[in-house]
Amino acid sequence: MSLNFYQASVPVFVKFLNNLESLLKTAESYGQSKKLDPSVLLQSRLFPDMFPLLRQVQIAADFAKSVSARLAGVEVPSYEDTEQSYADLYQRLDKTRQFLLSIPEAAFAEAASREVVLRPGTEKEKRFASTEDYLLHYGLPQFYFHVTTAYAILRHNGVEVGKKDFMG
Repeated sequence: MSLNFYQASVPVFVKFLNNLESLLKTAESYGQSKKLDPSVLLQSRLFPDMFPLLRQVQIAADFAKSVSARLAGVEVPSYEDTEQSYADLYQRLDKTRQFLLSIPEAAFAEAASREVVLRPGTEKEKRFASTEDYLLHYGLPQFYFHVTTAYAILRHNGVEVGKKDFMG
């Protein structure tokens, strides 16, 4: 049985982007109840050399859109990283979900035959043996890493979320 690239990507990304938004809404409510400046949680990180919550959300959205676009053979949309608030992050997540849902499932029919090369022509060029390898061993793990790290930052800062919130 061959991998259905659409089913293995778009619905998964949409579900976890929804869950991430729900986590952020819980965090926003928590911050309000504690009378925290919103930037406190948005700029929180697990360790000084790690990205803060806000950047983790941006990167998760970036992986969702870029992986899906490459699999479907469409242009990867470019987003400015200008978000500074919860509302900004909700808009980015919504924009990403809308993009994902705008890609027809039929666009993924040729995904197995596409070549994926990241940062072509640079010292950091990365070629994948197959698009299946790209999705299963790079794209999805990267996406989950950033969603999980966002969850961990919130949990570490006392936001009452658990596995059920992460999984949806």
